[in-house]
Amino acid sequence: MTALLHRRTGFEIELMAPQGLSRRTLAVELAGRCGGRIHPVWHADSEPSLVPGLGRFLHLTQGFEVRRADGSPLCTLVDDITLLAGLDARATPPPGWWRVLSDDPRLLRLLERHSDPGGTLDAALDATAQLWGSVVHRIDDIYRLDDLGGVTIALAAPQGGERERPCEIVTPPLTGDHEAALEELLGPARELGFTVPAEAAVHLHVDGGPFRSAHALSNLVRLFAHWREPLRTLLQTNPRCRRLAPLPQALVAAADGGAPVEQLRKAADEGELTKYFDINLTQVLTDHPPLRDTVEIRILPGGIDAGPILDRAGLIELLLDRCEQPAPFPDPPADPAAAIEALLEEAATALADRDN
Repeated sequence: MTALLHRRTGFEIELMAPQGLSRRTLAVELAGRCGGRIHPVWHADSEPSLVPGLGRFLHLTQGFEVRRADGSPLCTLVDDITLLAGLDARATPPPGWWRVLSDDPRLLRLLERHSDPGGTLDAALDATAQLWGSVVHRIDDIYRLDDLGGVTIALAAPQGGERERPCEIVTPPLTGDHEAALEELLGPARELGFTVPAEAAVHLHVDGGPFRSAHALSNLVRLFAHWREPLRTLLQTNPRCRRLAPLPQALVAAADGGAPVEQLRKAADEGELTKYFDINLTQVLTDHPPLRDTVEIRILPGGIDAGPILDRAGLIELLLDRCEQPAPFPDPPADPAAAIEALLEEAATALADRDN
């Protein structure tokens, strides 16, 4: 179904570098092949905390933006903390690999702005310390910044555990010849020995605009809620993939009841909707998306060849076409095999409608 893609589509493809290599290795290779350049960037995420009373740490890890010779974006390569299998948690940090940690998202955004991901660990917190009128303290190989009252603002520390090996390839929105665009990234990765991690997924981003109407948004919810198991079976969702969950029941009930957009937003809040569900709807449930105005489908399995990735993306696109139609997305048959067949029929009908 690779020829079916007609939307502006972005991909996030999770890979693992072989021992001794890193996502920086792939960035350098990709830049060299297109005559481009790499630029260090920060990637923000969170992780469980070992500090009593603190549920999680927010952190910045090193990523690499690759641009072509004309300055246009090729991709960005970042860490993904869900990728753990096969990593040596006791491995010492390679030279130049470090991260910044905080417990406040506002402070993390400040640190992101005032710390250089391409700089050195010993200078990581200096600019932020000047803003605070404070000084950075070193404890062994960890650098700590406290405010004048002694409250810790941030830490900077070496990053070991082979965390340089996980590599999520983030593409810009693609508008044509998706296969060639993905193979430009995945071919060199295969040649360098990159593999598909045990927990891998492919995330698919499509423009969110068409799904801001009540009927299209409700159909999306109905598709990914009521057809959850047939979809996961058909797409071969990776059972080891983390950060996936069924949509909140409050949101599903509102969609089933034909609720207007404002009630869908309220139901999403009541259900504590985040990006970490089978489908990320957070950006279309606000009038002012803070990141990018997309719907993110998160249940595609990992892959390192463009063809299978695009085949599944093509199927998703057809089902998204169906969601844009005014008629409610139907309930699935009770029999699992019949439900899969019915889902394929919905996709086939959408394809026929597209050709007419």
